[in-house]
Amino acid sequence: MRTLILGAVPSKSVLEITSISLLNSTRSSLGMMVALLATVHTSGLCVAQQVSDAEGVQPVGKVEEVKTGFAFTEGPAWDQEGSLFFTDIPNAKIHLLSENRNKIDVFTRDSGHANGILVDASERILVCQMDGRVVQYDAKTADYKVLADSYEGKRFNAPNDLIVDKVGGIYFTDPLFRAPTPLPQGIQAVYYINPDGKVSRLTGDIAAPNGIGLSPDGKRLYVIPSRQAEMLVYDVTGPGKIANGRTLCRLKQPQGKDNTGGDGMAVDVEGNLYITTNLGVEIFSQAGKHLGLVVFPQQPANVTFGGADRKTMYVTARTGLYRIAMPIAGLKPN
Repeated sequence: MRTLILGAVPSKSVLEITSISLLNSTRSSLGMMVALLATVHTSGLCVAQQVSDAEGVQPVGKVEEVKTGFAFTEGPAWDQEGSLFFTDIPNAKIHLLSENRNKIDVFTRDSGHANGILVDASERILVCQMDGRVVQYDAKTADYKVLADSYEGKRFNAPNDLIVDKVGGIYFTDPLFRAPTPLPQGIQAVYYINPDGKVSRLTGDIAAPNGIGLSPDGKRLYVIPSRQAEMLVYDVTGPGKIANGRTLCRLKQPQGKDNTGGDGMAVDVEGNLYITTNLGVEIFSQAGKHLGLVVFPQQPANVTFGGADRKTMYVTARTGLYRIAMPIAGLKPN
């Protein structure tokens, strides 16, 4: 079943409604149901606006504002110690949120304008520095070593986001944001760093490849372009080898706009995709079916899952960090 939205919802605005109930649910031949939850602001808490298919994915809690006041937040990544890393790109900082203490500390002030972060199963803290490097940080000293900074003798444009496969190889995106002009690589593409450190380019030019992820079985690679509405999927034929690039789904568009893209992404244990877009976090099945939309007070940039059961969805959104309880656990990194 699919839901219909009653009335126009203005773009880039938040509906201030104290309460709203489900309207009459019908059992017509079309089997349609209408559901709308509106956003409510109360002391840093708000109910997430949720619009989804009846067979979709809906939050089980309220959106909580963890903290605001940053310049531009990105790169949320959960570690095995119960903490969340996230970046403040313009201030070149990586922050660390201790969930138990509900306290945020500065992990490093030398981030190289870090964007995407991943803490893998081996507890490597892997970071895309937009200054042109993919690096690994030491958890104790916050020093980093460079894993890769060039391809065919030229620096990367501005590495953005990354994911690790089951053999420890790193897929990462390299778009244009914060990159020198003309682009050092000439194109915007996806790359792979194998466990021995060899770098290979996997794609041709993409319209600002941004978020990236793998399916639970590792057989599909997802790429989220920022400058087109079509999200991409590739078959993984081996470590660092992809084929059959194609459109997985098309993002819903803000009112009066077209061809706006995505930013970051996460995957849950059932293989559903959570993509940050102009509208919020859009949720899609592996087949590309739209399953839901969660709206936040600010436009999200990236998303991950954390908490003891990995059912807390953390979202970095412009100047803030937010979280909300979800019904399905996020996929643990390889």
